[in-house]
Amino acid sequence: ISKMNKDAQMKATINQKLIETGERERLKELLRAKLIECGWKDQLKAHCKDVIKEKGLEHVTVDDLVAEITPKGRALVPDSVKKELLQIIRTFLAQHVSL
Repeated sequence: ISKMNKDAQMKATINQKLIETGERERLKELLRAKLIECGWKDQLKAHCKDVIKEKGLEHVTVDDLVAEITPKGRALVPDSVKKELLQIIRTFLAQHVSL
């Protein structure tokens, strides 16, 4: 339990530092741009349309749609985008957070 608390505390500290410095918003904008650039947004939009066609508009709630598309959305994020963001976060942590 102590390790879980320590991990949660560390995650909260990192998140707070990302917010305070404005890095969190910058990362979100970078991710948004990268996902649009690689066609992820269009792929996910097409998948949403497929799910709605399959189930029928009157039988799909927003929560259902989110639950249905989230796994595919995560899987469709290119490894190159994940690696780039991870490297940026690691660099940020090395510069701003003493762990």
